[in-house]
Amino acid sequence: MSSSSPARRVLLAVDAPSLLHRNHHARAYTDLRDRGGRPAWALHGMLRQILEALDRFAPDALVFGLDDRGSSVREERYPAYKAGRAPKDALLVEQLERCKAFLDALGLHAVQPDGLEADDVSASAATWAGRHGWDCVIVTSDRDTFAHISDHTKVLRLISGGIHGSPLLDPARLRTMYGVPPEHYLDFAALRGDASDNLPGVRGIGEKSAALLLAEVGPMEAVWADVEHCEGASVVAALDSWAEETGNRRTGRTLVGHLRLPGAREQFEFNRSMMAGHTDVDLGLRPDEPGSPGLLPLEPVRVRTSVGHLGVPATTELALRVLTEPPASRDGRQEHQAHRQG
Repeated sequence: MSSSSPARRVLLAVDAPSLLHRNHHARAYTDLRDRGGRPAWALHGMLRQILEALDRFAPDALVFGLDDRGSSVREERYPAYKAGRAPKDALLVEQLERCKAFLDALGLHAVQPDGLEADDVSASAATWAGRHGWDCVIVTSDRDTFAHISDHTKVLRLISGGIHGSPLLDPARLRTMYGVPPEHYLDFAALRGDASDNLPGVRGIGEKSAALLLAEVGPMEAVWADVEHCEGASVVAALDSWAEETGNRRTGRTLVGHLRLPGAREQFEFNRSMMAGHTDVDLGLRPDEPGSPGLLPLEPVRVRTSVGHLGVPATTELALRVLTEPPASRDGRQEHQAHRQG
């Protein structure tokens, strides 16, 4: 490919609640307050991380996903959804509720779809990018978006190392970590379940057995067909053949036994439908209309005023550099191409 070929444009999709939760717990000791005296450590921590991500990936557009805090289509369907979670700290709730207003004042683009979650915004961002010929980087600390990893979408999963110490997952790295490709990750998660969302997995099936099943036999549509029509004979044969080749113990009949338990497929299908992200959220992105929501760079006056209200001069200066000047603009893309490909 010629070096003069235009670089693909980049959309950065941010799971705002995920980042706010992490920064609330990591930074509460600072007791940072904005100039109005309100708690601001989670908002400030999220903003700092996003500024670092912008500096690293030099995106052309940025969208923040937010949860609808008033209603949930998943909870209406399954009242026990996320029921095991501890109540949120009131100071975190306050910052979650102020997040959209803060981002709007800054000139950043936040999408809060009715009845849905930030994960649905991330799923829709990956779909939008693929449809429009863009690349996408999803920034989150959750695993729910791994099913959307592709040749054009990567996930920066925030861990304790921050932006620069966190893994940037592409299809190959996801397979190395979990033993499954992105197109099978949703099946993998539905088999395993998700305790944080109060979604039990298929009884007797854990991460290792789910990954093995999908790697040697999957996808699950084929597995269920064999279980229902041939009592799992092909599944047993494939898993036992793998065991013989690798020197592992045979588990084929045991796994098929778990899959044939009453309610096993129903639990799998229910989990899959609950975990699947909605990919049709209108993100409001109009990339060919200058000044439309989500496009970078931003207006310096808005950035200085809004970030300045947090009362941290170093963050204000970083925001002015990253949000209003290259590399956030298209002029800086070549300089940061190596970072985006990393």
